[in-house]
Amino acid sequence: MTETSERDTGRVNELRLPALKIDQGRGRSLFTFAVDGKLVPEIATVSRIRRDRNTELHGYQRPEVLSHVAAIRRYIETDASPLLPNAIVIAFDERVRFESAPGDVPEAPGYVRAGTLVIPLIDGPEHERPGFIVDGQQRCAAIRDARVDRFPVSVNAFITSETSDQRSQFILVNSTKALPKGLIHELLPGASGALPTPLRVRQLPATLLERLNFDSLRSPLHRMIQTPTNPGGYIKDNSMLRMLENSLSDGALYRYRNDNGLPRTGEMLSLLYNFWAAVQEVFPDAWNKPSRKSRLMHGAGIISMGYLMDAISHVRDNGQELVSTEEFVADLKTVAEDCHWTEGEWTFLDGAVRKWNDIQNTPRDIQRVADLLQNRYRVPQLR
Repeated sequence: MTETSERDTGRVNELRLPALKIDQGRGRSLFTFAVDGKLVPEIATVSRIRRDRNTELHGYQRPEVLSHVAAIRRYIETDASPLLPNAIVIAFDERVRFESAPGDVPEAPGYVRAGTLVIPLIDGPEHERPGFIVDGQQRCAAIRDARVDRFPVSVNAFITSETSDQRSQFILVNSTKALPKGLIHELLPGASGALPTPLRVRQLPATLLERLNFDSLRSPLHRMIQTPTNPGGYIKDNSMLRMLENSLSDGALYRYRNDNGLPRTGEMLSLLYNFWAAVQEVFPDAWNKPSRKSRLMHGAGIISMGYLMDAISHVRDNGQELVSTEEFVADLKTVAEDCHWTEGEWTFLDGAVRKWNDIQNTPRDIQRVADLLQNRYRVPQLR
């Protein structure tokens, strides 16, 4: 039965497509097949990134880039011989099955088999489709909207029931493209499997950032960090990630990394909650404002305060209990008069004087603010 008749007769509820099954990693197979691009929306949908009422992350795809879709559509409609050589990548759930063709093909390699991929056609809401588009949503949208009768495309597919697996593949496929870093950072906590080293290194700080941003009960930074699902936050996610990475590397959070086992994220988060609650108490006029009105919420403020958190923790750490909010408050008050987050001028250790809103998110300005804060904190400790 052909692809068209299966769709048009209305008497069958599955699509049967000639396919190759290619065995790759242990227990992992890739399925390669061709299908009319106009049919893709009937078997796969796009999993949009969003958070539910409980702040749980769902999906992984960004919205369609309309200009990109329009450009591809014009190409398909107007070029005399259009060609889209790159395969669409689809993640199917376990409702999709592969039926091997009878008999063996002489001299065929053992890792590839010919057969039929059987895909159920679901007459219902889009989210009930058996597939999710991991890569190629702009091309699929362009083909869907193009004024052509059909446009066959090649598809590479895999079968998994785990959303975390889909997210990992989405990150791997798109990590070398011009994909918003914020989107990758927000997906990392829920990704599984092997990831490239640069992404794996960022998975722990991204996990901490997620809890700082969405723990409504404990976090003083609740919904203050700007991410794709929380665009109204005033703190740039990359600034918070840099602060966390610095502390994890050789600061207050380092001792809880537990490189030989699971990181002690509970203790990391408690320390972070305590510190930022203290910052909120000591600097209420600079709290939760756009960076143009408060340099505390600016990259220079977030990163330099992270260094101060590390310095205070180093002095206060007794090896048994976490530094409390009250202890952080007491020590932050020793530097409060030297901070000019919303007005006035900074006088730095090198003699430079800068208006409060002239502080920029540059290595030099960050270092100046950090050095001043740590100097003003450490001087009383030496007396």
